[in-house]
Amino acid sequence: MSKNDEAWANGCEVVDAVYGAGYSEMMQPFKDHRFNQEIVNNQFGNLWADPALSIRDKRLMVLGLTTMLGRPDLIETQMTGALLNDEFTKEQLDLIPHFLLFYAGAGNASALFRGIEAAKAKVHALRQADKAAN
Repeated sequence: MSKNDEAWANGCEVVDAVYGAGYSEMMQPFKDHRFNQEIVNNQFGNLWADPALSIRDKRLMVLGLTTMLGRPDLIETQMTGALLNDEFTKEQLDLIPHFLLFYAGAGNASALFRGIEAAKAKVHALRQADKAAN
């Protein structure tokens, strides 16, 4: 295995740890693109993998920044990974948009709320489908 292939494989492991098993599969068709190599090899293989901060700690920072962008779709992606990893309690999920309301404003906190609710529905459906399959 080449050094680049090893970096890609390590990065994909971290992608799956952050967003859920199998998430990195959608990146495979773009493995030879520099943009995707930078994201997988460096952003995930180095930055997300760095043990100085937990995945949850990093995710909280990303959630705060993504909230400021007002992007519920990106928040849903982060929160789906968090819920699959059981990173937050129900009480914490309820508090996150309330807390950020005062820092991000009502519009952006509403986007955060919508993203969290969409992720909760998605994970619930995934778990129900998994139960039905087993």
